[in-house]
Amino acid sequence: MQSGGVRSIIRGLIAAGTILVASQAAQAQQPFYLQIHMGENGPDPIAFMGPHYYIHQAAGASLSTPPTTAFTPPQMRHAYGFDLITNQGAGQTIALVDAYDDANAASDLTVFSKQFNLPACTTSSGCFRQLYSSGRKPAANANWAVEIALDIEWAHAIAPQAKIMLVEAPSNNLSDLLAGVDFAVRNGASVVSMSWASAEFSGERSLDNHFVATGVTFLAASGDNGSGVNYPAASPEVIAVGGTSLTLDKAGNYSSESAWSGSGGGLSKYEYEPLPQAQFPIADDLHGTRGVPDVSYNANPGTGYAVYDSVGVSGYSGWFQVGGTSAAAPQWAALIAITNSQRVAARKANLSSTGTSVYAVGKSSLSTNFHAVTTGTNGSCGTICDASAGYDYVTGLGTPQSKVLIPALAARP
Repeated sequence: MQSGGVRSIIRGLIAAGTILVASQAAQAQQPFYLQIHMGENGPDPIAFMGPHYYIHQAAGASLSTPPTTAFTPPQMRHAYGFDLITNQGAGQTIALVDAYDDANAASDLTVFSKQFNLPACTTSSGCFRQLYSSGRKPAANANWAVEIALDIEWAHAIAPQAKIMLVEAPSNNLSDLLAGVDFAVRNGASVVSMSWASAEFSGERSLDNHFVATGVTFLAASGDNGSGVNYPAASPEVIAVGGTSLTLDKAGNYSSESAWSGSGGGLSKYEYEPLPQAQFPIADDLHGTRGVPDVSYNANPGTGYAVYDSVGVSGYSGWFQVGGTSAAAPQWAALIAITNSQRVAARKANLSSTGTSVYAVGKSSLSTNFHAVTTGTNGSCGTICDASAGYDYVTGLGTPQSKVLIPALAARP
């Protein structure tokens, strides 16, 4: 894609009123970033929820093959230790709740799986289900189709033996998305991932009951605008997932991480601090206020993920490099699915929605179960915006050391 093509795609997306441009290439070989916020131009921030992801594509790069700068499933599975876990989510169902319809979701997942030698996950095999929460097929939406592709492909990448349930709400209205969450639970999801968010609002606590179900864990992206708390990540019943920038060494091993500047986080205006979080001093000192996020994962678009989307954005389709906390939430959902699979094998119940177990294993051995993220910031507000040792409001407890974290979670009562 040449620089003229870059300008053309950005102009088209701005005209659609659905994208904020974070930065734009001035020359052909520089990257450009597109930040998608579906619905944020609506008059009521409570009514419209948007996905939080960035498309990162080097100008001049081919869309017919995965970007060479994008992380692949084998790289991420090795970086966070998933490749050392034998059980990969068998018997579990990960629900990805999104708005609108992606008619190519199943076929794009097949392309993705073949590209990276993952087990096939198809409708005919029963591995993949595409369901409509209203009972009717929603309208198509190209921007949400990117989110859908990201969600289902990377949940499958990390937990390739788990079933994938795509739940499509008829709109990005909050009530429709929450109905989609309820629908996912009724239809057998053991983990529900929500890669959408909006600003907090005074009545949000009355909606937290949507995230309470025995044997189901709910996860949400913390947002991509830096310091600040979004809903539903703010709910104490949800595991909020923030973002980092991951570096691998030349051999592909985990090297280091820093807080991603876009990672949503901070102190909720309306939610109370959950008791497990109060065990950590930074939360103890803030008088019972819910802190976000709980955990984190690589999310920087510059260290983003290969995603295949044939629906395309403004006429461009194929392979993209996509980042944001929208990429982090479904991969943490996959981690929970793998954990549940181990728990069921040991004749234990699935984990439930609150983060009690996550904080418990963090308290018992934080440095063993999580990668400490102690550098980086998501704003200019002092301690609240800075990553630090222990729990912080940018990266939470840190990122998973899956080879020990998953067994630790599986061993919980």
